Amino acid sequence: MATTATSASGNHPDPELARAHAAAAAVPDPEIPVVTIDDLGMLRGVERRGDGTILVRLSPTYTGCPATLPIRLDIETALLAAGISDARVEIVLSPPWTTDDITEAGRRKLRDYGIAPPPPRSSKGSLLFGSDPVACPRCESVETTRISEFGSTPCKALWRCERCREPFDVFKCL
Repeated sequence: MATTATSASGNHPDPELARAHAAAAAVPDPEIPVVTIDDLGMLRGVERRGDGTILVRLSPTYTGCPATLPIRLDIETALLAAGISDARVEIVLSPPWTTDDITEAGRRKLRDYGIAPPPPRSSKGSLLFGSDPVACPRCESVETTRISEFGSTPCKALWRCERCREPFDVFKCL
């Protein structure tokens, strides 16, 4: 039977598992280092397997994401730094990650960094078809224009604010 850590709090019955969860949760995204993999909702769980090993479950933002291998290596490094040597990282593709998995803290960090977070699930269709306004993360104006469907990384699009004239990335809805 597997024991699962759902929180990094120190009062988990298995302190090593809690330490593993905290170490994995703190790993920053290599493309957007102001958010962690936990903020993005990529960390699907940390559990102790029946044989005693610790398993970290990770979902990439999309299949083929070039950041998946660096994230996996960063998690393994973080676990070793936390004194956990008997662990492995498993890539989980089902259910697939979506932008709905980004936490409120992650959305706030993205906005503060200058990246417009994706809209909630209810307006995804309208954003994909261009009818929902995108608020500028700097001045909050909705007078914005999409410049390119492709931004600084494959998961972002490039927009410009017509009020403050600043370009900004918008996290694509996935």
